[in-house]
Amino acid sequence: MESEPLLTGSINYGSHPDNNDHLEKGSPKTRRLSYSVAAEYCCVGGGDVDLYLQQAVVFIEDAIQYRSINHRVDTNSLRLYRWYYSRLWQWGLGLTIAVVLMLAFIERPSSFSYTSDPRFRPPPWEPPCGLTEGIEIVCLIIFAIDLTTKSYLIGWDEFRKCKWLIVYILAVSASVIDWTLTLSMYCDQNLRVRRLIRPFFLLQNSSLMKKTLKCIKRTLPEINPKHNGEWETYFRDLPTSLSSLLVLLTTANNPDVMIPAYSLNRGYSIFFILFSGFGTYFLMNLLTAIIYNQFRGYLLMSVQASILRRRLGVRAAFEVMSCQGRSQDATHSEEHVERVRVDASLQVMARVQMKSYYRQAIIKRLQQLSDGCIQWEAFRGLFDELDKDRIKEHPPKPEYNSPLLLKLQLVFSHYYVMIVGNAVALANVMCICTILVLDSEKSIAERDDYYMEVINCFFILYYLMEMSLKILAFGWRGYLSYRNNIFDGLLTFCLLVLQITIFATYRLPFPKWNPASRGLMSLWEMVRLVNMLIVVRFLRIIPDIKLMALVASTLVDLVKNLRAFAGILVVVFYVFAVLGIWLFQGAITAPGKMSVMSNSSMENITINFTMECGSYEQLGYWPNNFDDFASSLVLLYNIMVVNNWQVFMDAYTRYTTEWSKVYFVSWWLTSSVMWVNLFVALILENFIYKWDRSVTCSVADVERTGYETTVQLMFREQIQEPTEEELVTQLHQHPHLHLS
Repeated sequence: MESEPLLTGSINYGSHPDNNDHLEKGSPKTRRLSYSVAAEYCCVGGGDVDLYLQQAVVFIEDAIQYRSINHRVDTNSLRLYRWYYSRLWQWGLGLTIAVVLMLAFIERPSSFSYTSDPRFRPPPWEPPCGLTEGIEIVCLIIFAIDLTTKSYLIGWDEFRKCKWLIVYILAVSASVIDWTLTLSMYCDQNLRVRRLIRPFFLLQNSSLMKKTLKCIKRTLPEINPKHNGEWETYFRDLPTSLSSLLVLLTTANNPDVMIPAYSLNRGYSIFFILFSGFGTYFLMNLLTAIIYNQFRGYLLMSVQASILRRRLGVRAAFEVMSCQGRSQDATHSEEHVERVRVDASLQVMARVQMKSYYRQAIIKRLQQLSDGCIQWEAFRGLFDELDKDRIKEHPPKPEYNSPLLLKLQLVFSHYYVMIVGNAVALANVMCICTILVLDSEKSIAERDDYYMEVINCFFILYYLMEMSLKILAFGWRGYLSYRNNIFDGLLTFCLLVLQITIFATYRLPFPKWNPASRGLMSLWEMVRLVNMLIVVRFLRIIPDIKLMALVASTLVDLVKNLRAFAGILVVVFYVFAVLGIWLFQGAITAPGKMSVMSNSSMENITINFTMECGSYEQLGYWPNNFDDFASSLVLLYNIMVVNNWQVFMDAYTRYTTEWSKVYFVSWWLTSSVMWVNLFVALILENFIYKWDRSVTCSVADVERTGYETTVQLMFREQIQEPTEEELVTQLHQHPHLHLS
């Protein structure tokens, strides 16, 4: 199957009909598609036509998803290929990866305890031997199936070139071996190597994560000079240098580190001010700029490869469909121009798995062609629709015969009604804030909820009326086509239900209204909940302010389009957490571990031991430790935030060894200095990209536009289109698509 060519019919372009006897004798295994001479005849069987369409469908899907087209192209392999990239299998594979990563919370040391503080932590629940191992072996079997399928589809030649698949085999094999050792030791294995391997499964499943990791790997050598004479002069002792200067550089303990010297002589402050000012505000920001500039350069190269994949997929689809176009040419034409039939293109687009909006846009452009055939340039132009922003069309308004209803529809579909609604919501929030400020010094028993409840009732009735009239003006489908209406309507419904519950439980309000508590919530708690919903409802103004709408949509896009970059951070967190457990589990022991039954008993406990002011012990940082996976993640996050990170480093230095500082400084450099700064820079790129595209748009246009903000489009202006020669060369190098 691996050597089976693309075309299985007898094809020879540029031949004469009289030569058909020779063509029919050709072996299906040795035929080649030739487009170096003019085409006058093309013999296509029914089965071949279906294969062409199936190949074109897969190539276009590859182009849409920026996938490589270097895979098997026979009928059975294409069917398996489409199943492999189906939503069912990909979601199932993603769920499997999530499950195998989550096992770290359950495995020994288990995170199933209500506190991570070693002074009060009870013995955590430990899963029985074989429970997590059984779940894990199922996941490993799924990974093995995934690996086998992927390796088969690309073939042996491509498999040997793919380092990720080779490492995939080693990762699965090492995990199975380590899993076997765990069972042979009756689950009493403290060092589980496979926990360090698990993040690899997340990396290898995302092509963008792999590209990002490659960019980071190529960026690091360029920001670390190999020859630096000052290193030997000023950094003789690595742990001491890191602890004395890096803490000051991060301003985590400023001005604490300066106070001892500053107390002796105010002149010493000059050194600390110059060092922190120059290092923090100049060198660190400059380092961030250098890192991002290098990373961005390599990311552009990666995006260039993705654009080439898309164009190559479209070109391959055009080639396999062009035979039908050639067969429709006049048999006596002297020069053939490559083209495909419009009806065949429509069949292909109907079968391609893609967003319906873009499918309809491409089909609409195809149906506008009157020639019946389409040439390469026009065919390639069809897929420019994938890069366009989606313009959302709202359903038409309902038609009424009544003059009164028509007038109401005209009034309440006007833009000014939305402005009035926002003003009313603002007034409601201001009333709540005013009453809360006036009652801030009063106890709950002294407060009179009558005025608050009356005001809330008035505004909730207005919200209900506004929602009803908007539904009347736009119709149900039109009302729900606006995202802010969905948000507004859902909160209005919740407020209405909560207000009815208050009336049913505590009757109608009256002066000095403060009935006894009934049910699950007291009156004050229910009123507070109403107030919170009203304040949250005020967020409806976001779509009506252009800048706020762009900021909100940028945050939404982060979830959709920058998942790969956040995924790398998850992988780094996971790896460092596992390493932290290996290195520091149980290193910090509480002085006289105590057991408590309630919060009240916890308050009455006193311990007789001395603590240095500002130390880990004095600050009560006991819950921040590496005793289990969950607490390790929290500790790493606290260090990433930088505030007081030297306290953790100092504590583990005292309880273990001076070289533990290398671990903490490595984490700070990886997370805070490099990756978080890269992530913030990409957020800014995303926002600036959307801002540049929406600068000429109105607020209504921003609301209707679904901006396409993939990484490829963010850097599209800096990318060069691949030439025709590059595409042809790449097609000729396809291991399974034989072109000559």
